[in-house]
Amino acid sequence: MIRAFTRLALLALLFTNSILAEALIIDELLKPAVKIEVNKISNELAKKTGIKIFVIATNDKLPANMVEYTKKYDTNLTKPYVIFVFAPTTKRVGLISSNEEISSLYDSDEVKEQSIRVVRDTNDGNSDEDKYNIAILQSVSELADQIANSKNVKMTTTIPNETHYIVNVLRVLIWGGALAVFWIFGGQKLFNRIFKRNRIGK
Repeated sequence: MIRAFTRLALLALLFTNSILAEALIIDELLKPAVKIEVNKISNELAKKTGIKIFVIATNDKLPANMVEYTKKYDTNLTKPYVIFVFAPTTKRVGLISSNEEISSLYDSDEVKEQSIRVVRDTNDGNSDEDKYNIAILQSVSELADQIANSKNVKMTTTIPNETHYIVNVLRVLIWGGALAVFWIFGGQKLFNRIFKRNRIGK
């Protein structure tokens, strides 16, 4: 019974991840918890406005023309869309929209500034990896909120524009995910073993 439940939980987890993976074109910099949050935001925005956010988070060196770089993905993406590109190796942050009308729904400089501000902060005590995750999540949230506001709709999955708040959210998500994995792959057996031992002892 326990094995069956564990397998079912794993299948559910894999199925959920396969659904949520659709907003991420390249996600090599993102932690699993952040991937889920980014996809939640993208999916909610698409449901309420018809506009999808896609993310490229990569350590690859990008060419000078970011529009040309993203064209290779265009045919596989649901339109209309905005692609948020984050490439710290080449110190590039960009927003590529599927058409000019979508570009008018947000302030590109302000969205990019959310990421740049996080990465430039040398006094926050976060590792580069954490900074990149915070930066991407913050910019995606800002982008979604601006598009939603332009369409007079309210987002419920975006995160307040405060770095310390996002850091705390990331910690909860990461620790929560770690505990879930521990429970599925060993914690349940350990709990049952201790419980049985205590019952025998009585």
